[in-house]
Amino acid sequence: MRRDSPQVGRRPGPWLRLTALGGAAATLLAVVSGSAELGAGHRVLAALALPPLAAVAAAAWVAYRRLLVPAVAALVLFGLAAAVTAPGLHLTLAALAFSASVVVAALTFRGEGMPAGALRDYVTLTKPRIMTLLLLTGFCGMVVGARGLPQLWLIPATMGGLALACGGASALNHVLDADIDRLMGKRTRSRPVAAGRIPAPYALEFGLALSALSFVLLAGVVNPLTAHLALVGNLFYVLVYTRLLKRSTPQNIVIGGAAGAVPPLVGWAAATGNLTLPALVLFAVVFLWTPPHFWALALLIKRDYAAAGVPMLPVVRGEDETARQIVLYTAALVAFTLAPALWGMFGVLYLVAAAALGAGFLWLAWQLRRERTPARAKVLFHYSLAYLALLFVAMAIDVVIG
Repeated sequence: MRRDSPQVGRRPGPWLRLTALGGAAATLLAVVSGSAELGAGHRVLAALALPPLAAVAAAAWVAYRRLLVPAVAALVLFGLAAAVTAPGLHLTLAALAFSASVVVAALTFRGEGMPAGALRDYVTLTKPRIMTLLLLTGFCGMVVGARGLPQLWLIPATMGGLALACGGASALNHVLDADIDRLMGKRTRSRPVAAGRIPAPYALEFGLALSALSFVLLAGVVNPLTAHLALVGNLFYVLVYTRLLKRSTPQNIVIGGAAGAVPPLVGWAAATGNLTLPALVLFAVVFLWTPPHFWALALLIKRDYAAAGVPMLPVVRGEDETARQIVLYTAALVAFTLAPALWGMFGVLYLVAAAALGAGFLWLAWQLRRERTPARAKVLFHYSLAYLALLFVAMAIDVVIG
């Protein structure tokens, strides 16, 4: 996306204005709590001020260069205040950070505005269909981690924070992929940023605002580990997969699949406050599931990927090799999903479900290997979605009744 210039004078959208105001308010609370010597409460408030300050600085760097100096100054001064322990200097630096954050917030209301776009398009930016599956695996991760139903208040807090993280990452993906979305046919050409219904800077603000709010919610209400895991998943999807891998290697989805495997870890950490080996099992299930799932889709839209120059496996290695890799990864996935029941992590109900679902997945993958038709690829793609959802539901039910 093209960076803004000081002469353009474009006014940021509502998402950045709200984020800047939130950053200024959080910084003020941190200053006040520090002067009141609230101890641990002050440290919590200070930690919650960093995400909105960082989000504003990122948006300024990419799209609003006239905000860059005060935005970076606020972030750096706040970071220095956190690092300096001398009481007088600590408070001075924090006060200067607050002043800079107020300047940034004021500047976001200056300039010429643009049409913000329809609310339904902002909902589209969050990719709600994909988010639904991610939230399901995250919730089941909570149940498995808690070995039963978690505390009721924890569920909406965790699911809300995870939804914000997923939605923020998806919105940023729309911004980074707008150029290739215009080349990949009707399915992606009509997306809000690619079609021009939402200005790219506003979509950027929206994604950064959701990401910052996710961290604040999870760190403030759930626990810091959960917040950091959601942030890592967000950054991995946006920077590693979308920005680096997707356009450079046919192994993009193999490595990038780690981003989609983070939600179960988020759920587990929310319920337990830690990460142990069983949590990594949930991560590995989604990680192994991702390549056959996305390669089935890639076989369906091979021409679209080729037109956009995206080196997906069917484009680079051909359909025969892709179908072979789908069978291999599916076999590895099915074998791996049976192991947790054999070593006692899950019981008979899960074992039966994993075996039956896995047999169906492997059979469909083999049928695609024998007959590489769009119909076979479509059936496998849709089955893979149901497979992952039902497998995680089986995990959750197994530990609840077990």
